Amino acid sequence: MSARKGLLGNAELSNPGLESTTKQRANVGFGIRRESAMKILRSWAFDAAWILWTAPFGIVIPVLWLLGSPPKAVRKFTRIWARGVLFGLSWIVGLDFREEGRSNIPPEPCLIICNHQSVWETLAALVLFPEVSIIAKDELLGIPILGWFLKNSPMIVIARGSAASSLRKMKVEGAAALSEGRSVLIFPEGTRKSAHEQVHFKRGVELLYGALGAKVLPVVVDSGKFWGVGGSLKKPGTITVSYLPVLEPGLDITEFARDAEFRMQAERARQLMRNPCALRSDSRKADDRE
Repeated sequence: MSARKGLLGNAELSNPGLESTTKQRANVGFGIRRESAMKILRSWAFDAAWILWTAPFGIVIPVLWLLGSPPKAVRKFTRIWARGVLFGLSWIVGLDFREEGRSNIPPEPCLIICNHQSVWETLAALVLFPEVSIIAKDELLGIPILGWFLKNSPMIVIARGSAASSLRKMKVEGAAALSEGRSVLIFPEGTRKSAHEQVHFKRGVELLYGALGAKVLPVVVDSGKFWGVGGSLKKPGTITVSYLPVLEPGLDITEFARDAEFRMQAERARQLMRNPCALRSDSRKADDRE
């Protein structure tokens, strides 16, 4: 029996099919590790290029300051900077974007509401909406060089933990931006969320809608699949930017918030189902954090 077992064991060890399968698995594992390493290296290379690209804009600041920091010139340089960053993402990382429903963008200035999954949409908004005033947190002003450009564009900068004064500022400066021909962009969720989390508005956007009396353009992005919350890794792929049909002014503010949230959540789910693997991967990361 032992001799027979030994012979069978030797036969198994010398099985060409088994050896081939083992080699294939090893090659696949090596390929996956190599691909992951390349993604990390490209992401690091982009971060370095981002810094190098941003640095020269510091030279522009004194010149613009001496000219009185004209907002149009400041916004022009900000757009040039943002275009360079998006080009770097595309060329180095392989992360690009596509737009759907661009015909829904109204010709007049409007209130733009966008879900928030990544740093990407803040950068891209400067290119997608050339004349825009973004409602942003005051900590962004502490970023060297970029903070100065955001402040003097001017963006609508609000402080954390001061809801009443922030809302007043959004109403006053938002109305001023619309009167100057600039749209106002707000991230109604208040903070970045992972790609698998549902769209849920924080209180305030419906009050801003009621105060401004402008058309509302809902925008949905799936940037979190490729550049997640709190993550420095940028992955190759194509971000989808969906422009949904406009919501008219004059609706009941509660009805507006409910309808806008429902539409954006439905579009977010549609985007995710295009790539179920990304959804499963993102969900595992969220579970790990919890």
